[in-house]
Amino acid sequence: MLSIQTAVSAAYVVAALLFILALAGLSRHDTAKAGNTFGILGMGVALAATIAVVVDDGAQASGLVLLAAAIAVGAAIGLWRARVVEMTGMPELIALLHSFIGAAAVMVGWNRYLHVEAHPDGPAARALDAIGLLGIHAAEVSISVFIGAVTLSGSIVAFLKLSARIKPSPMMLPGKNVLNIGALLTFAALTAWFVLAPSLWMLIIITALALVLGWHLVASIGGGDMPVVVSMLNSYSGWAAAALGFLLRNDLLIIVGALVGSSGAFLSYIMCKGMNRSFISVIAGGFGMEAPTTTSGGQDEGEHRQIQAEEAARILAGASTVIITPGYGMAVAQAQYPVAELTARLRAKGINVRFGIHPVAGRLPGHMNVLLAEAKVPYDIVLEMDEINHDFPTTDVVLVIGANDTVNPAAAEDPTSPIAGMPVLEVWNARDVIVFKRSMATGYAGVQNPLFYRDNTHMLFGDAKNMVEEIAQALEPVRS
Repeated sequence: MLSIQTAVSAAYVVAALLFILALAGLSRHDTAKAGNTFGILGMGVALAATIAVVVDDGAQASGLVLLAAAIAVGAAIGLWRARVVEMTGMPELIALLHSFIGAAAVMVGWNRYLHVEAHPDGPAARALDAIGLLGIHAAEVSISVFIGAVTLSGSIVAFLKLSARIKPSPMMLPGKNVLNIGALLTFAALTAWFVLAPSLWMLIIITALALVLGWHLVASIGGGDMPVVVSMLNSYSGWAAAALGFLLRNDLLIIVGALVGSSGAFLSYIMCKGMNRSFISVIAGGFGMEAPTTTSGGQDEGEHRQIQAEEAARILAGASTVIITPGYGMAVAQAQYPVAELTARLRAKGINVRFGIHPVAGRLPGHMNVLLAEAKVPYDIVLEMDEINHDFPTTDVVLVIGANDTVNPAAAEDPTSPIAGMPVLEVWNARDVIVFKRSMATGYAGVQNPLFYRDNTHMLFGDAKNMVEEIAQALEPVRS
């Protein structure tokens, strides 16, 4: 007869495979729903297997009640937040969820210390000592607590920045890189000491050091680079889960943690390439720089040209090719549905419409892709920056809807700009550019955009949703 432990091991393998399928599905728009389904199924299998382990270990009724209550409360909160959160609030919600994983790693690490190292003559400590794993267990406790605490405090700072509860500008302490390296070296020394002579006060110092380091790492990164931070914290949370797996001897946690950690790190690397940033400096929390609110040199950019929705409709009516480059402003205005309707109208009139997506458009990886998929924009016309950048010189009209830093020509033309060298969507090469903005304010990175003053640029001020709706309404009589 199949034992519980054998069944649980098999369930963990199935769950791991489902999680791998989930990551593969989430890598493409047209398979994203299937990826989510695989992820839900994998988590369900893993949760059922874990409950089976608890029951097989002879848990008391009170413990099972507490476990069921925790599952119910967590599920209720998760379903509620998923239902009410706006897409503009998704980045800070994800950052906050990462903090939960960090908190779990810290609490489990402390629990294991109180269960083992705090009672060196207890049965758990003696059992580990008998097989020579007591010192390894102490190291696992220290590493798990450290990674978890860094993830916890860093994610909270990211949440506060993304939700505008604190200023998004980077904190620039003197010698910040020395402080970060010093903290890591101190942690290594404390871990070695903790393995040789574990004590409560030492674990307190390790936890406090990690909390301060996590806070400093993310606080040192500017708000304009938050998409990379979210991805980086996703990687940290994965490694925290993997550390928990080693601590709890749970193979599934090790596998899932490694999957999340490595995929998050790889995504951060891709995004860093898209921003011309150093991946190592991102991990070190040192690449955020205070951006000036004007272009270097303070030169006068000239006058911008303002148009109304009716004129924008006339420009579009005379176009044969149109590219739309969305940004965070589209998410704030919830303009994705009117944009999808405008796209459908333009395509019905024989105009070739496509979308250009910058790797860090929005506040988290894939933010714009999710919005457009939500509005049922066809997947095949949504292209990445590298796929579409060479088409701008042969494009009649570009609609810049809520984007700013990702379409800034200063990145390519001004070597003194804070974003110099960052790959951007070269929208200025099109015949006409229509920029949807509420005002002439700078973007999230705080850098002035010379695009707004180009001869072929038209500024359309107002709420993006309302302006797109007005253009769509004006298009019909224009083409009739």
